[in-house]
Amino acid sequence: MNLRRLLAVLAVTVGTLALLPQAAVAHGVVGREDLPIPKWLFGWGATVVLVVSFVGLAVLWPKTRLEEPSERRFASIPKLLDPICGAIGVAIFVVIVYAGFAGSQDTRSNIMPIFDFTIFWVAIPVACLLFGDVFKAFNPWRAIARAAAWIATTVRRKPLPAPMPYPAALGRWPAVVGILAFTWFELVYTGRGDPSNHAVLASGYAAVQLVGMALYGIGPWTRHGDAFGVYFAVIARISPLRWSREGLYRRLPLSGLTTLDAVPGTVALLCTMIGTTSFDGFSNGPAWGEIQPRMADSLRNLGLSQLTAFHISFTIGLVTVVVVVSGLYRLGITGMRNASNTDLTTTELAARFAHTLAPIALAYVVAHYFSLLATDGQAMFYLVSDPLGTGANIFGTADTNIDYTWLSATVIWYVQVAALVLGHVAGLVLAHDRALVTFKDTRAATRSQYWMLAVMIAFTSLGLWLLSAANS
Repeated sequence: MNLRRLLAVLAVTVGTLALLPQAAVAHGVVGREDLPIPKWLFGWGATVVLVVSFVGLAVLWPKTRLEEPSERRFASIPKLLDPICGAIGVAIFVVIVYAGFAGSQDTRSNIMPIFDFTIFWVAIPVACLLFGDVFKAFNPWRAIARAAAWIATTVRRKPLPAPMPYPAALGRWPAVVGILAFTWFELVYTGRGDPSNHAVLASGYAAVQLVGMALYGIGPWTRHGDAFGVYFAVIARISPLRWSREGLYRRLPLSGLTTLDAVPGTVALLCTMIGTTSFDGFSNGPAWGEIQPRMADSLRNLGLSQLTAFHISFTIGLVTVVVVVSGLYRLGITGMRNASNTDLTTTELAARFAHTLAPIALAYVVAHYFSLLATDGQAMFYLVSDPLGTGANIFGTADTNIDYTWLSATVIWYVQVAALVLGHVAGLVLAHDRALVTFKDTRAATRSQYWMLAVMIAFTSLGLWLLSAANS
């Protein structure tokens, strides 16, 4: 495929995809008409930003700047901080799970559902972006496994038997399954509002993690098999901060992603992270509102119950969107390979550029759940005083109310669009920087990124369309 043909493909892609948000915003993204500029301009504006960023990278970024990350330690960390954080994590986990089992089974009165879907799923990734991998220090099952190993070693007075080698072929596939299972529970399962179901799920997940750590070692399993440990660690690589027992390190933002080892399952994990969030937006829009009932009716005609048909239809939708996102990324990688005339296979290129999807995954989370965090996050003020929903007032905050007006719909929309644009620009930066060390020369690297630009525009347009449809 020659340069002229690639430019033609790019032009068509830019023009077509830029129109998608315009059609979608006719539904009213924020439910108000007080935006200072026409909403359709956001779609065009996002596209222009990406194209200008691409041109700027091609002209002003001739050498790699992120592929060899340099870190500088600027603070020491007390040795006791790690076990203290672990103990806090275990205490929070125990309280939350106990509340799920023993507390009120009303969704809004029990701390567990809101903690799971708002603090754990949304606030922790944002904290990892800002402060590095804070979850690792507070990870409760990691802390329990480390404490158990220390006690066993002390009692035996000799080292424990070496764990089995972690299977290389297994890679991050256990994490993929874990993320998909959690999002199925969040987006598909009709019993997700029952706190006891959350408690059962959390207990079962912790048990699986402890077994995995016992078999393969705490470090290897945490890096590959613990779905949330892996997910939060990937997001934390975007951060300019990195924590370790030796101290706190400073680095260029995004540079931590360049050292992400693309073991089997890494591409699938990132596509799953994007795809599941995309389905959340899609399932709240009018298109799914027309498709799902017809699908459920067809399933009921096969003799399935209404509830089973509902679960199966939503499961099909969830998996389909993940597959579509994976296919879109694969299409971009295939175009990149054809444009660059590289000897690398499509699978090898997909693995090399997998890290470019991490900022997009975070951008989708922020864009789709920012308003949830801004509102339901306030519920933690009264829930910490009454976690079981029994009328207690431990910290004197049980009477706190949620202020749904502290952020206007316009501000929320700006944050959502900014998150999408910045996330995709970051993806372009990472892709360009990786191309400079993957292909023969700067011209070949730039040529290879035409297709990646098209993919980023596609993801941006998809994100804007989903936000629009979800608020129709």
